[in-house]
Parts: sequence; C-alpha cells; structure tokens
Amino acid sequence: MMIRLLTMSRMRIFEVLRLLVLGCNSLAFVKGLTTLTQYKIEKLTSLDGIHTFQDFVRGGLIEYLDVNEQNNALIALYEGEATSETTHIEIEPFTILGVCAGLIPYPHHNQSPRNTYQCAMGKQAMGSIAYNQFSRMDSVLYLLLYPQRPLLTTRTIELVGYDKLGAGQNATVAVMSYSGYDIEDAIVMNKSSLDRGFGRCIVMKSYTAIYQKNYENGTSDRVLRPQRTGPGSERMQILDDDGLAAPGEIIKPNDIYINKESPIHTTGQRVPADGQQDIGYKPAKQTFKGPEGESCVVDRVAFCSDKSENLCIKFIIRHTRRPEVGDKFSSRHGQKGVCGTIIQQEDFPFSETGICPDLIMNPHGFPSRMTIGKMIELLGGKAGVSCGRFYYGSAFGEASGHADRVEAISETLVKRGFSYNGKDFLYSGITGCPLQAYIFMGPIYYQKLKHMVRFSSHYSSGPRVMLTRQPTEGRAGNGGLRVGEMERDCLISYGASLLIFERLMISSDPFEVQVCRKCGLLGYFSHMLKRGICSSCSNGDNISMIKLPYACKLLFQKRASFENPFYLNEFMDTFDW
Repeated sequence: MMIRLLTMSRMRIFEVLRLLVLGCNSLAFVKGLTTLTQYKIEKLTSLDGIHTFQDFVRGGLIEYLDVNEQNNALIALYEGEATSETTHIEIEPFTILGVCAGLIPYPHHNQSPRNTYQCAMGKQAMGSIAYNQFSRMDSVLYLLLYPQRPLLTTRTIELVGYDKLGAGQNATVAVMSYSGYDIEDAIVMNKSSLDRGFGRCIVMKSYTAIYQKNYENGTSDRVLRPQRTGPGSERMQILDDDGLAAPGEIIKPNDIYINKESPIHTTGQRVPADGQQDIGYKPAKQTFKGPEGESCVVDRVAFCSDKSENLCIKFIIRHTRRPEVGDKFSSRHGQKGVCGTIIQQEDFPFSETGICPDLIMNPHGFPSRMTIGKMIELLGGKAGVSCGRFYYGSAFGEASGHADRVEAISETLVKRGFSYNGKDFLYSGITGCPLQAYIFMGPIYYQKLKHMVRFSSHYSSGPRVMLTRQPTEGRAGNGGLRVGEMERDCLISYGASLLIFERLMISSDPFEVQVCRKCGLLGYFSHMLKRGICSSCSNGDNISMIKLPYACKLLFQKRASFENPFYLNEFMDTFDW
C-alpha cells in the first residue's frame, strides 16, 4: 500500500513515498514461518480480542518505510518467500487496490483499462444500498429487486461487506453467436429469466411541495377535500380525504397528488386571522409529470420543513421496471453492453441436463479486450455451484491463497462431471439438433446499470417553444434531437440537400408565409378578403405563398422592425413560386 504524504515547510513541498510493510526486525523465523516472541503473543491475547491498525503500529509490528529506508531493507512479497535475511514482509499485495478495484475478481489477468472502466461502472450498478433503504427519502434511488452475492468473491468483498449488500446477479452466460442481435457487445436475454425477476429494479423518486405557505399579508395556502364528481374529478381519484395522494395508489401522468389552492392576493394590507373566508383563492394543484404511458405507485408520504420553516410534504413515487431492449448491463470486467433482443426460452440453446442460459454474449468481445479474468470467473463460478462453496479471485492472490488457481478449479469441474475447460454440449432450441461446437457456459456476475433506455430516449413528437415554434430543448422536457452547426456543416459538405431540408425545416418549424413578388416583403392573409395582402403595395396582386422555417420568418420581421428589411424577391429564382 503506497501512502503519499505532502508537507510544506519554508515554501518547499517535500514529497515522501511511504511503503506500508510488516516489521520483522524482532521476529524469529522457525521452519520458514514468521513467529512472534512469547511476550508479544501474551500482550496481544491479553487485549479484548479487537485490535485496530494503530495497535499494531504502536506495538512495532507494522511500520512505515520511506524511500531512503527501503535501500537498506530486504522486503518479501509473501510470507513463504521470507528468509533469515528478510527484514520486512508486505502486509498483502491486494491492498494496493481500492474498494472499487478490489471488487474485480482476477484483475491481474485483465487488460488494465478494463479494470479502470469497471471502477467507474461499478458506481452506476443497481443493488441494495443499506438495510434502511425503504425508509430513506432520497431524491432518486435505484434498487435491484433480487440482488445476489457473487459466486466468485474476493477478500475485499468480505472486508467492505459487499457480499451482504450486493449490486448484481449471477447470470448463466453462454459465450456464442446467436441471432445476429449480439454484435458490438450487445447481449441476448432469456425472456423466462426476465419473468422470474432477473434484472428487475425499482426507481424511487421524491417529489416535494410546500403544504401551506404563509404570505406577508397573513394569508396562506390551503388543501381541500377532492371532488369525487364533476369535471376534473377523474384526475383526483387517488386523493385521500385530506387532499393528498394516498400511499399505495396507482398514479398516472397528469394526475393530481395535492389538491391545493393559493390566495389571489399575497401582498398588501394584512388580513386578520378570522377573515380568511373572505379571501379569493386560485387553484394551485400539484400535477404528477411522470413517464408517458406508464403508471407508478405512491410509496410513502411524509411531512417535513424546509430552510424557511415552511411545512412541506414529500411524496416517494415507486416505479417498477423490468429489462427491455436497450437497457445497459455490465460484468465486473469493464465489458458493458446493451440488451440486443429478448427471446423466448423455448428458442434458447440448452444442455443435456436441461440448463438454459440467462444471457448469450458474443465471443468476439474477448480477443481485443483481453479480459481473461472474466473467463476464469466463469470457471470459478461454475465450480462453486457444482461443489457448494465460494471461490476466491483476489488480486495477486494465488501465491498467498487468496485466489484459487485455474488448475484447481478445472480439476473440481472434472470431478463434478463437467469439462476441464468449462465447455458444454448444447442443443439448439429451434431445431433440437446438437450445436456444431462446444459452448463455453457458466455463471458470471452481471450488473444492471442505471442507464435505461426508457429514461434516455428522445421523442419523435412533443411540446414546442411558443416564440419560435421549434421543439423544446433537452430530454427532460420531451425535447427534440438537436441538429447543431457542426451537423449542418457536415450535411452541407456531403451535399445532402434533401436531408438538410427535412431536418432544418420539415421536422422543425415549417410555416407558410405570404410574400409579395414585387417588393419582396412579407404580407399577411386577410380572412375578410380570403386572400393575401401586401402592406407595402396595399394590394394582393403579386402575393405568393412560400414555406419557411418559422424562426426564419421571425428573423425577417425583427429585421424589418429596425427599418432594414430583407427583400425576398432578390432570391425569387430559388423559390418555387
């Protein structure tokens, strides 16, 4: 474990690299094993059995060595490598990695960028975050419904408690090409596995609103009983008698979850406390704006206060989602991919014993990525299932016993009736005939990431900005997909004029305008005369109708207001009059 210390003295920064090692200066070596003196053993056993890291440092059993001291020290990496001349022993090689990297099994068999990718994606995986997760009021909370502990574990997983609060599921993976929907790291998923709960998650979002806000003139908001009949009552069916959405009710987009009213006048002369009934109120109902076409559940309702001491109410809305095409998954080796297709289990390949995989991944994901640790994880998970124990894959742990060797794992597979290299004899679920090759199949720990296609897709239609009549900006407001300057320039360089016309006008803000062919100015349509009129020429003899982007028409009008109009008759040859 490397510890970097920075000290500042007299405007100079001295950088000291310190290596954390186990002090063996006063230790005796008997038959190649490190032993403590009888005094130190009695001293340690006399404690309450709980020893902290600082206890060993104060006792002289662990010490820090800087760069200068390392020149005079003979450091052994493992205890078995210690000799009579060894002065120090490394505590454990896997401690050089942090928590995120320590969760990866056999990281020393992977290409280093893949481990870096997993350190970033491991933070995006869904799972269980705490034992009180259903009592929390987070803004957004992603939870996996059936998290599992990994079959192939590491010492870091046990130290940090990852096995108690997992963030993934053990999926039976078959490494083969299937259906053509598995190219570019896409995975083919078993529909029956999804029906049984694989990858199913819940998204819990909180919505906060001020329950009763007090204004400076003594007035305040009020929450009313819902109307059970009459116009608009269908949007209040989930409300309780107190005017708030009841827990357990199914809420849909545009449903009202707070039946609130606000006073019309909030400033001015102070209103006495007994004069509230004479105040005019206006509707201020809180409407649920959720994903279109989907229903959610009101999970919890709680009261709280904000910084201004206003009484607030917080709703937790629960949305259960099952995996669909486009959702993102990842193994613990930095190999991410989206769900390419979902196929019935009857069409999936199966083994002689009836084992059917949950996922199918393309074998072309291995050669260029060089994630050998994923292959070993499949072998270790398969051996662990067959013999009923957890195998270990800690970093650099083969020599110290913190990682099982591949040879031992393969021998266990042979004893349990499997192939030495982990391959199985499969039959096609479509034809029933045996496949032409043995298939590498076994359990791999897969993570479902928070990036789901339902929350990441743009829409083909939606609201428009009132001023420019163009689609709104941003995915959060159901906005359109922006075609910017660079995209426009690329289309121009390719000469794709029809595509430019379709993207920049037809799919954006088409508008028909009246143009005078004589003076070139914009006219208007007279509903009385049922014809176009030019304001400059005061007649409609030379009026033609052309189609322009509404933003372009708005620009022409603004320029005309500066007494510098744009004359369209100069470009009349380019228009189809």
